[in-house]
Amino acid sequence: MNKTNIAIINYGMGNIRSVENAIKKLNFQPKVITNPEELNESSKIILPGVGSFKAAMQLLDQRGWISKIKNNVLEKKKPLLGICLGMQLLADKSEENGITEGLRIIPGEVKSLKNLGCKLKVPQIGWNSVRFINKHKYFAEIKDDIDFYFVNSYVYLPANKSNVIGVTSYGVNFCSAIAKDNISGTQFHPEKSSKSGLKILRNFLNA
Repeated sequence: MNKTNIAIINYGMGNIRSVENAIKKLNFQPKVITNPEELNESSKIILPGVGSFKAAMQLLDQRGWISKIKNNVLEKKKPLLGICLGMQLLADKSEENGITEGLRIIPGEVKSLKNLGCKLKVPQIGWNSVRFINKHKYFAEIKDDIDFYFVNSYVYLPANKSNVIGVTSYGVNFCSAIAKDNISGTQFHPEKSSKSGLKILRNFLNA
């Protein structure tokens, strides 16, 4: 399996170009894919996303991505990194625009910051710090309280606290980095988060 065969899933709702450019900066050659069959040729998978959970799941379903993602990640054990909405899609469900079932890859649910008691302006847009509370190889050598770039109104509530790698405070505390075995996600955008963000991407690509 080609270590440099990095698949970036383009299902119609992703910050594709910035992720692609960040990975190229790390001297890897990613491939933006629009056909689920191309996942079979990948060694690692990145699931980006910006926008509505419900719309994203509809696109993943309509375009045949769901079974292929699960086969490659859960059965073939390929590493996957979900970014922003891409992380939230790993959950069982989201309350955004009504209850919508997610990919059900890491147990948990997605809720709005407002419904969790956040009194600050939503969406959160800008830099905020992450405190790492559990260890995982994709987040190795990242210091506590480093700032990363966020754009989010909703957050992931994992069912299992051991899957929470990093937490962030924005009116309320929430999970900002998650991992389970070969699967990981960040609520922030590592591709837009300077050296520390690139370090996370490098860890993922080199693992």
